[in-house]
Amino acid sequence: MNKVKKLVLILTFILRCVSLPAKEHYDYITFSDSAELALTSSLELRQAGTAHTLREGAWKWGFADYLPRFNLNVSENDRLQMIGPDSFIKNYSLGIDQLIWSGGRTSMTRKLERLELNLSSSRLERMASDIGEAAISAYRNILSSRLILEIRKTALEILEEQRKILNEEVQLGLALPVDLASADINLANSKLEIYSHQLDLIEIENQFAELLGLDYLPVLAEKVDVYRSSVLPIASKAGFLAREGNPDLVEARYSIQMKQTELRYIRNSWIPAFRFNGNFGLTGQHYPLTRYNWSAGITIDFSAPWIHNRFAAQTGLESPSDRTAMVQNNLNLLPDPAAGFGRKQLRNALTFEHERYNLILERVGRTAANAVEKCILIDQRRVLAVEAARLGAERVHIEELRLQLGHITRLKLMETLMEQTQREIAVIEAAVALLEAERELERFLNLKPGELAQLAQR
Repeated sequence: MNKVKKLVLILTFILRCVSLPAKEHYDYITFSDSAELALTSSLELRQAGTAHTLREGAWKWGFADYLPRFNLNVSENDRLQMIGPDSFIKNYSLGIDQLIWSGGRTSMTRKLERLELNLSSSRLERMASDIGEAAISAYRNILSSRLILEIRKTALEILEEQRKILNEEVQLGLALPVDLASADINLANSKLEIYSHQLDLIEIENQFAELLGLDYLPVLAEKVDVYRSSVLPIASKAGFLAREGNPDLVEARYSIQMKQTELRYIRNSWIPAFRFNGNFGLTGQHYPLTRYNWSAGITIDFSAPWIHNRFAAQTGLESPSDRTAMVQNNLNLLPDPAAGFGRKQLRNALTFEHERYNLILERVGRTAANAVEKCILIDQRRVLAVEAARLGAERVHIEELRLQLGHITRLKLMETLMEQTQREIAVIEAAVALLEAERELERFLNLKPGELAQLAQR
């Protein structure tokens, strides 16, 4: 029931998005905002949601198979003869056809259609999740790219200051011209990396704005905290939750239910179907019509791979006093012998689905535990990266002291500064990698962004 309610909310949101303006004004957005905007602007998701809604409506109207079917027929047959009297026959008839018992076929068919709709809703939900996750991933990439760009620009400013000092030292004869040339090469490489990074960032931002359906990119409210430690649930709790709500397992359960329903349908296919049909008519040459007739009958249809038999019986009355009766039986041997193997094929398919489900179940639990362990390892890498950056900053300070003492050249200090830049970039990359690993675990557990920490605290 929770899945159905969740799907209804998604479909309502999608259909509501159709009537919203294409672009709105936003001062800032969060991770959740970006996911919702991506859902709003996704044409594919709106199309899929609309198609699913139409299929739901068609399935509801399929209930009409249980209701009687009426048919009204009006005709007039005029005959002008050269020899004999003319005739002007008028006919009005009302017929009814009612399914009494279909042997469970109609209800089984509707159950299969309902399961297919549930499976379609699960896939639609996954499609929405993928679109929202693409927006969140792009959001993270922009955050990390901006931070890295800021680090590179700051480092470039420091290197340019050091290059000015080195130039003065060369003019005073305190440094070699080759050192100045090497420093210029390093500066050129740093500028080239910054320009390349800026171009990539502009492209990512444009794609992100297009994904959100916005004319421009608002302020990104989320931040990358390099000092934040990961709060994770224990592996057993993660494995249990993954077995409950993992999308792959949900789809596998639907597949098993469909195969079980199909097998039940084949097992009950030998039960005959009963239909009632009746007809009442008025006829005559002049109004008011004085002659009437009625008939009522029943049809029994037995269908199997080796034999097909259709029996029909009908009785009626034609005014003023004529009575009618009809009995008909149609037997067809070996109508579809190959269908006799359908039950065995479905049993094999059901066995395969059970085996596949057990494999997915085992894999899901193992993957959830591995995902928790992966987050722990990435968090440790973040801690080591932060510590390496701290030690690198101390080394830069030491190298500055060594430069003042004349133990190293200024070029060596510039190279140390460039190495420190890479360490600071590594800290950003490690923090973003932790965010990605946590979000991957949340998706695997069917959680929303930020719910992993809440789960760990329960």
